[in-house]
Amino acid sequence: MLFLALISVVTLAATLANRLGAPGLADGPARMRAGLAVALAVVGADHLFSPWRYLPMLPEIVPFPHATVLFTGLCEIAGGIGLLVPRLRRLAGVMLAVYFVCVFPANIRNALLSGPGVEGLPSAAWYYWARLPLQPVFVWWALRAAEVIAWPGAPSRRRAGAAAEA
Repeated sequence: MLFLALISVVTLAATLANRLGAPGLADGPARMRAGLAVALAVVGADHLFSPWRYLPMLPEIVPFPHATVLFTGLCEIAGGIGLLVPRLRRLAGVMLAVYFVCVFPANIRNALLSGPGVEGLPSAAWYYWARLPLQPVFVWWALRAAEVIAWPGAPSRRRAGAAAEA
């Protein structure tokens, strides 16, 4: 839930910065990109600098657990950077959505085990169960921030631009 808190705080800060006249944060997806990119950078760096914290979350079947934790940290950092590069934004959003789906089984496992005893995370079972419904939110957030999808009921920029050209 620290991840959600990071996304939320940075997105709200970006909204405030926009209201104060900061450039580049005029629309919702831009502010969402800022929030997700910062959260991914922080969590990805934590994977790299404290991989031992994440090892208990992995099932025994995962080969090369230490390398897997490092790789996931690099994926998070690369995804965050990709969101900020216009040419890579859509691909990064889709790949992050896939990533969030791929790590979901580990979250289910952690909930079923009532938490793997990870330093820095609560040991209460409710925490791991409460995280589960957030995973689809992260998938949606990545796709919306990358402007792959629009807000429900609103045309995406790409579709709106194509309609204006017609």
